[in-house]
Amino acid sequence: MTVALLLVALGGPAAPGVVPGGTAAAPALPPAPPRPEAVAPSGDRLFTEDFRTLDAWQADRDSVWSVEDGVLCGRLPDGKQERSFLFAGSEDWQDYAVDLDLCQVRGVDKGVAVCVRGGRGIAVDLRGGGYQDVLLYRQQVPLGSAKVVNADRVWHHLRVEARGARLAVLVNGVRVLERRDPLASMRRGGIALVAYTGGHGECAVFYANVVVTRLTPKR
Repeated sequence: MTVALLLVALGGPAAPGVVPGGTAAAPALPPAPPRPEAVAPSGDRLFTEDFRTLDAWQADRDSVWSVEDGVLCGRLPDGKQERSFLFAGSEDWQDYAVDLDLCQVRGVDKGVAVCVRGGRGIAVDLRGGGYQDVLLYRQQVPLGSAKVVNADRVWHHLRVEARGARLAVLVNGVRVLERRDPLASMRRGGIALVAYTGGHGECAVFYANVVVTRLTPKR
């Protein structure tokens, strides 16, 4: 199951206190590398997060997400297909880019969903381990993929642009994937960060320096 299919299974944020998949304790957290300096993208800012608190976010389950020293951690108990999403932003956002830094220390899947409305959206899954690629999905529908080196236990910078029907993915400053999605109903919405164990059955992922900026609409 990919990050995109998780959005389908999720069906939107759960009520506070709901913990799908049981309450097993997560394993000890490996340390994160030093947090990278924040990138300052151009454009009017819709949202900026330095992860001093989680006040601007809504989690779908308890005891997964925590912050320390400006870094967000998503940590899940071991077991296949465990998942959690952390939501932010407005369902009215349109024509925007999201920049963030991310680092996987257990598992392979990490990424962000854009144009999220009611638990559905467009997902970018940056896969490490033996995959070394990035996947772009609209729900169950694959929109594209590309090979991209992204070592584990190292910070990487991810930028996703959603401008009308056009989608672009940049990894560490390199534009690796561009696609056009004709489905007009998925051009607005907030963002979601993901923790997902997948078939590997483990996940600990760090996020930092999330910035959402407005893009000029395509004519």
